[in-house]
Amino acid sequence: MRKVAIYGKGGIGKSTTTQNTVAALSEMGKKVMVVGCDPKADSTRLLLGGLHQETVLDTLRMEGEDVELEDIRKIGFKGTICIESGGPEPGVGCAGRGIITSINLLEQLGAFSESVGLDYVFYDVLGDVVCGGFAMPIREGKANEIYIVVSGEMMAMYAANNICKGIVKFAEAGGVRLGGLICNSRKVEREEDLIKALAERLGTQMIHFLPRDNMVQKAEINRMTVVEYAPDHPQAEEYRTLAKKIEENTMFVIPKPLRNDELEELLIKYGIMN
Repeated sequence: MRKVAIYGKGGIGKSTTTQNTVAALSEMGKKVMVVGCDPKADSTRLLLGGLHQETVLDTLRMEGEDVELEDIRKIGFKGTICIESGGPEPGVGCAGRGIITSINLLEQLGAFSESVGLDYVFYDVLGDVVCGGFAMPIREGKANEIYIVVSGEMMAMYAANNICKGIVKFAEAGGVRLGGLICNSRKVEREEDLIKALAERLGTQMIHFLPRDNMVQKAEINRMTVVEYAPDHPQAEEYRTLAKKIEENTMFVIPKPLRNDELEELLIKYGIMN
């Protein structure tokens, strides 16, 4: 079973990228579980046709500790197993604690056992936070394969670099490795070349460049992934290509984060800060 965590700046498109990639892997016959690690609990809605899913924390609050696996998971597109960690009530507690509670409970209930027959577990992790509860997938070896969603925008690249610093911190203890950067295009000038250059400096690869396409928004309005809503559209093929690249990926590294001045030099070189 491959354990994958998707990180990136808040709003960069992690959940959309994750769900479309998972849909493509499911089409390939892979059995996949998605664990949403965002208090917004929107990491699985496209796989569930927009269906609201009670989160692990909501279920615990309503039913107490006597919870069964079927209480906290739903089956989505092509048999995908969908779970949302959820978060605390607004203004109360730490959202990162929800991830710790959820993953520990899933382990206790046997969600990751061999009998389930999972090929992949995907963790869709909130924003670019790599400390506390949000670091759990990489800190405690729950995930050993990291992909960072990034674009050619300055703050997205800063976030990617910071996440790499977190990976380095936990790489030796947890065995976590970076599998590559996924460029979710914002149509920044020279964006593909810029992210390839960033990946090279980090010692990794740009595993795929996802072009910007309005079909993504159309599918989301219809509460589906592009793979389900428009299976013959070129954007669906992009996600299938990404899924195949992840399936075949053998390049897993401890990244070499840049200093802030080095990152700014790269941005200037490609005209982002001019």
